[in-house]
Amino acid sequence: MQNKVNRLVVLGAGWLGHALCVNAQQAGWKVQGTHRSNTREFDFERQFKLEGNQLIHQVDLDNAFWVCAIPPRSRHSESNYPETLTAALALSKKLNAKGFLLCSSTGVYDQEPGVYSESSDIACANPRQTKLYQAEEQVLEQNGKVLRLAGLLGPNREPGKFVAGKELNTSSQQVVNMVHQQDVINAIFAVIAHWQVGQNIYNIVNPEHPTKADYYALKCKQNGGEMPKFTSDEKAERKVIGSAIEALDFTYQYGI
Repeated sequence: MQNKVNRLVVLGAGWLGHALCVNAQQAGWKVQGTHRSNTREFDFERQFKLEGNQLIHQVDLDNAFWVCAIPPRSRHSESNYPETLTAALALSKKLNAKGFLLCSSTGVYDQEPGVYSESSDIACANPRQTKLYQAEEQVLEQNGKVLRLAGLLGPNREPGKFVAGKELNTSSQQVVNMVHQQDVINAIFAVIAHWQVGQNIYNIVNPEHPTKADYYALKCKQNGGEMPKFTSDEKAERKVIGSAIEALDFTYQYGI
């Protein structure tokens, strides 16, 4: 994070975006992070919402990098995500943004077994894939960049608690594609620091890919929860590779 860039707008200051704002502030950056509400618990919070075709916002930070950290599956994204992204891109341009980075998801790749990298074809075989891909294209067309994030874990988001005692519609032998919140934040700063030389798209996925059976057995044991059940034990390895970003002096430092 030691570079000349010192302004950041974070669209969607939720679980990931809030932590990103705090990290940036602690590094001496000027930060604005958005919510749909007009309340402020932290000094960096600003309102940003669409009402019909009208954008209501308090964002005024010019010459900043923008990071869209709205979760692709949030209620917000299910309603007017494309329109919100369009409005954000337009405002970022008006405020002379230095770059626009979209936090997408590895869910954009096919669910079929295989090994997936940034160069893999996107089939858009289901509505979620299509929505993710269209959002990515929207940003890339404006010379932005995309991070495809694996399943997220970190503070107050422990995988063992989410799956304990549940039946998961997947194979016990499927591998996990996960990444820690702080590695994502560090990856965002790495991309910003190398904006002119980096790729347009990066997968952010921890290099460890244990089977779901092994992974959740460990996590449930750590949290005292009941092991989940799986709908099959068929070998079905869907692995997303996140090593390309390591070319930007980035390393995964947090275990999954």
